[in-house]
Amino acid sequence: MRSTVPAGRPNRLFRNLNSKIALIPMILTALVVFLGGTVWTVVYSFTRSGLLPRLTFVGLDQYERLWAAPRWIISIQNLAIYGVLSLIFSLVIGFILAALMDQKIRFENTFRTIFLYPFALSFIVTGLVWQWILNPEFGVQSVVRSIGFTNFTFDPLYNSQIVIYGVLIAGLWQGTGLVMCLMLAGLRGIDEDIWKAARVDGIPMWRTYLFIVIPMMRPVFITTLVLIASGIVKVYDLVVAQTSGGPGIASEVPAKYVYDYMFQAQNLGQGFAASTMMLITVAIIVIPWAYLEFGGKKRG
Repeated sequence: MRSTVPAGRPNRLFRNLNSKIALIPMILTALVVFLGGTVWTVVYSFTRSGLLPRLTFVGLDQYERLWAAPRWIISIQNLAIYGVLSLIFSLVIGFILAALMDQKIRFENTFRTIFLYPFALSFIVTGLVWQWILNPEFGVQSVVRSIGFTNFTFDPLYNSQIVIYGVLIAGLWQGTGLVMCLMLAGLRGIDEDIWKAARVDGIPMWRTYLFIVIPMMRPVFITTLVLIASGIVKVYDLVVAQTSGGPGIASEVPAKYVYDYMFQAQNLGQGFAASTMMLITVAIIVIPWAYLEFGGKKRG
């Protein structure tokens, strides 16, 4: 009688072999284009590259010039103001809208489409629309004055002290709808029994949201935070469409600084240095998120 020996399980390396082979082009693309491009940018940020890349190393000279440039300092200040306010208002407004939509209101699909529609537009279109709306000659200021309020003034894009807040308005209008949808998806994932238990215990609605629902939505908040923050760091189109960095350099942002030095001032070394600083900022955002999302789970 011949004994049957069960065939051994295939080596883990060779499972789903066809799928792994199909991934090779994408893996090579990621390594060569993204990782290779990143290393290339960092290396050449220490060189005296002008119109063309040159391997003439100058140490930290480009970074010293970068942090001594008033234009770069203004761009960092603008990014900080825009970033902090954008994070706060996007999360607060998005969550409030999501909480209202979660009440099973009539025409929910219509409202959801209306709020999400601006996100489908490009930043260039959004910038041009809000440039028109905030234009004092035929925008909000003109409309309000035409109905009798002749002393009303609202021209943020033409005031160097508050121009970044005009850019912020356009950014919030475009991005808050996406935040609302993410929050709404998180709210819809909360077990209905939790809401029932809170009502039975007589817990006020605001306390239920603040102490029960929001802590349960932590992964949604972290993901939303990373999406908003990564968009803030690379904000460029909105500024170019609305103000082109003006008045003067009052609305400069790091991404525009990089573009101008690399393609207009023909100073690749300075542009690479600024790009590297932006890369460090993105890493500071992404690494803690990756640790919270993956490292913490593995430990648990």
